Amino acid sequence: MSKNVYRIVPLMLIIVVLLGALPAFAQEPVTITWFVGLGTGAAPEQQDAQIAVVDRFNETHDDIQLEVIFVTNDEAPQTLATLIATGESPDIIGPVGFAGTNAFLDNLLDLQPFVDATGYDLSQFDTSIVDFNRVSQQGLVGLPFALFPSFLYYRPALFEEAGLEMPPTAHGEPYILDGEEVPWDVNTLTEIAKRLTVDANGFDATEEEFDPESIVQWGFVNQWTNMRQNATMFGPGSLYEDNGDGTFTAVMPDNWRMAYNWVYDAIWKDHFYPNAAQEASDLLANGNAFASGNVAIAQSHLWYTCCLGDDTEWQIAPTPSYEGTTTARLHADTFRILNTSDNPEEAFEVLTFLVGDASRELLQVYGGMPARPDQRDQFFADLDARFTQGVNWDIAIASLQFVDIPSHEEWLPNNNEAFTRLQSFWSFIQSEPGLDINAEIDNLLADLDAIYNAAE
Repeated sequence: MSKNVYRIVPLMLIIVVLLGALPAFAQEPVTITWFVGLGTGAAPEQQDAQIAVVDRFNETHDDIQLEVIFVTNDEAPQTLATLIATGESPDIIGPVGFAGTNAFLDNLLDLQPFVDATGYDLSQFDTSIVDFNRVSQQGLVGLPFALFPSFLYYRPALFEEAGLEMPPTAHGEPYILDGEEVPWDVNTLTEIAKRLTVDANGFDATEEEFDPESIVQWGFVNQWTNMRQNATMFGPGSLYEDNGDGTFTAVMPDNWRMAYNWVYDAIWKDHFYPNAAQEASDLLANGNAFASGNVAIAQSHLWYTCCLGDDTEWQIAPTPSYEGTTTARLHADTFRILNTSDNPEEAFEVLTFLVGDASRELLQVYGGMPARPDQRDQFFADLDARFTQGVNWDIAIASLQFVDIPSHEEWLPNNNEAFTRLQSFWSFIQSEPGLDINAEIDNLLADLDAIYNAAE
């Protein structure tokens, strides 16, 4: 009996060894699912290029099968929430920024252990952009991919008409106002925005005869913005403090309180920023204010080039500083892995492919400045082919040195309800003259306290 067993055991070992030596194709590949739609990417005209990227990955990988799901942007949040709740969640989501993933922050995987384990080189990106993808609650939740820095768009012809010098061409340079060098800061922006605001009789907002009821040209607007975006020119900030016991306190940083006083005065006292009704009017292209040609300066992001059509009568300038510090808010799209993934190592391999080998094709579909510096020349050459006026894109690149950390898109407790309250506050102050703005800020904080600590 013992002899038979002795003979069988080596045979079994041989079988095990042979099985272990079988080629990889004898094993089922791991399936990684990529969910597109929280941000851009789900439009029909965008899908073929992404499917081609998926096919290219699968042709070169026997051990991983990548599948892509497209869901329209308006349905994507609920669809993803349902998939997570039913245990059918995808592995990867994106491209998407922080605003699109805040409702799912608890579901995001910290990528740092996978970066460490694989030796993935983060030094290929600007340090500020890597840090931008770190959040205190979850760690490193994305790798740099598509960047949309912010700066000022302006119309040189309107500066010339007003007898004003053009804005500086680099961060830190002074502005020449009435023949004198002055800092390129919020105070200077305020002064020139008033001079660039003109009524139907040709008087500007610094003149006694100026009629605020007949404005035909405004000096400044924050193009397509929300409440927190409006504040970041005055520096980064956060609207909550974590008490460490499961509760949160709503706070208003002093620099942001100053920002809301400034923008409220800009609308209702100094009149160089259009109110809600003016911005929605035909004169300001029904909301596309800068593109109307009747606004001299707009703060926005690189993505706004999408909506300028054939207009080439503009240039860009650095964001002005506040109390000696420049903050240029950033939007950034990337791909994220959910912490419910059964195969995070394989998902990380796919992720590095999407932001690496496939990045050129995907950035052509999504837009956005490449996070990799060596890819930017072609990106800006493509923009120059559309906008032939000779835009100083170095300003956009330099803006990455001044990103807002924490981001103005950071997660908030009870995020969706808090965001809705913030938007209602912004709409209110843009629509109602005669407010005590500090009292309204205090009312907002009281409401946010209740929202933050409401049972979800």
